[in-house]
Amino acid sequence: MSTDSSPFRMALSGKEEGNLSIGKDVPHSSDERVAAIGKSPRTVPAAPLPEGDAKTGIYLVIVYLFFEFGRPQEWIPGLSAIPVPTALAILMFFKVFMTGGIDFSRIQTKLWIPLFVVMAIHVPIAANNFWAIITLKDMFLVFCSYLGIITFVNSVEKMMTLMKMWLGIHAFLAIMGTLQGGIGIGGWMGDENDFCMVMDMVVPFAYFLLFSVTGAVQKIKYLAFLGTFLLAAMATLSRGGFIGLAAVGAYCWYRSPKKGSALVVLSIAVMFMVLFAPQTYWDEVASSTSDETMGEEGTGGARLYTWGIGVDMFLHNPIIGVGQSNFPWSIGEYEEGRTFHTRSFAGRQAHSAWVTLIAELGLVGTLIVGWMLFQCYRDLAFIRRTFAPPQLKEKHGQIIKPGEDVCVYLARAMEGSLIGFIMSSVFISTLWYPSMWIMIGLVVALRNISDSENAKVGSATFTSNSLSARLPRFGQGRAAYPS
Repeated sequence: MSTDSSPFRMALSGKEEGNLSIGKDVPHSSDERVAAIGKSPRTVPAAPLPEGDAKTGIYLVIVYLFFEFGRPQEWIPGLSAIPVPTALAILMFFKVFMTGGIDFSRIQTKLWIPLFVVMAIHVPIAANNFWAIITLKDMFLVFCSYLGIITFVNSVEKMMTLMKMWLGIHAFLAIMGTLQGGIGIGGWMGDENDFCMVMDMVVPFAYFLLFSVTGAVQKIKYLAFLGTFLLAAMATLSRGGFIGLAAVGAYCWYRSPKKGSALVVLSIAVMFMVLFAPQTYWDEVASSTSDETMGEEGTGGARLYTWGIGVDMFLHNPIIGVGQSNFPWSIGEYEEGRTFHTRSFAGRQAHSAWVTLIAELGLVGTLIVGWMLFQCYRDLAFIRRTFAPPQLKEKHGQIIKPGEDVCVYLARAMEGSLIGFIMSSVFISTLWYPSMWIMIGLVVALRNISDSENAKVGSATFTSNSLSARLPRFGQGRAAYPS
């Protein structure tokens, strides 16, 4: 859709209902809006990209995410032999560089630098240098895609286009995963627990975008997405994934703008799960804390044993850890003769992203990642507070009511998605998967869009106030009709 349809641009041009008072439809006062903008560390939006560069850039982002998440290389014979995602990520990096360089104005982007420094230090000193350098390379490619997202997804229209593609890809993944009995399509999401984490992260998008639309067809579409994602999550029989899904459900209720409607939607979701979840799913969930699971033979007991070794690993290397992807190569050393039911766990993953983080990157890495996530929370809270829409109108193909701008719903969805990742990843080793890092990029892109639109509205309001102060008004004596 053309960017001319944006309500902010309509307000700027005074096209709506012949309104000549620029910025009149903005619900906050100019002082409130300017004050809110002034709190942002980036009050001046970046110069717009040339149209050709912008189109090429967003196409690269879309195709990259299609290959990284849709993974056609897993189901098209021979395609896996071609490193398409790698090539796309490198192309994005050079495209960003050629269109004005890397924008380091956001804290999350700055924090990639110390993260890479820590990872580079580990390459020559880690127990397994090969996996240390491979993970560093993979993270650089993820960083390239991150840069592409924050650079080229620079308008609400482009963000909505990306979200439609995002939901479509995950719907395909959900259908394939359900047909395969809860197993992911392959690659880094081949395991059922990893696949359930992916579904947990996309559920908030279907849920909150459901509230951003009116009309039966649009609502049925997002309800269908929501049901598809829930069905796939249940097919995995993942206990850790269920905990992540429960956390997402609680968050969706907490952030719902319409509690009555939210109660109806969540009730439908629960009924859907009760009707369609196999008994084995509820048996797995119920067994999460059973004696059998937590005992010497159970998976829960094995995880606790592994986490204990991970804590010992951290205590011996508290500053920068043992190195990225080196937990499996170091656990045998830190077992120090201990075994779990006569078995050594040498070569085993931590089965927790957060145990992996403290063991592999230490306090420095934990501080970097924690700061990134905290800044995402601050950015999304800023958007929810300040990104207020004009009066009721159609925007981005959807009907928006006062106080319910699409960007606010996207902010809630992204926050819920990160919560889904954080909670699901307590039980699975997902730290080096692209999921969290791509979502951080989407948060930064949405914040950039918010600042850009707010700056335009603030500028328009300032111009309107200055203009009205200079123009004579009808009925003010001779000034209204100068001779």
